[in-house]
Amino acid sequence: MQQSRDTAPIVPVKEWLLTMLIMIIPVVNIVMMFVFAFGEGNPSKQNYFKAALIWAAIILAFYLLIVVLLFGTLFATNF
Repeated sequence: MQQSRDTAPIVPVKEWLLTMLIMIIPVVNIVMMFVFAFGEGNPSKQNYFKAALIWAAIILAFYLLIVVLLFGTLFATNF
């Protein structure tokens, strides 16, 4: 039995350069990450931005945890 493979087209360098240019614009980059991750488009690009959003969420959670612990320590010592 042979399985058919659906392959997505390769994302050209020009499109990646445009994507990277969009990612350096503050605030727009956050919105576009969601658009690229959950909109229609190349599955490779969608998976890349879904992974990027997961990493961003993990980093944000660690950052918030550290901030809460530091402020908790400061307030507990009446600083």
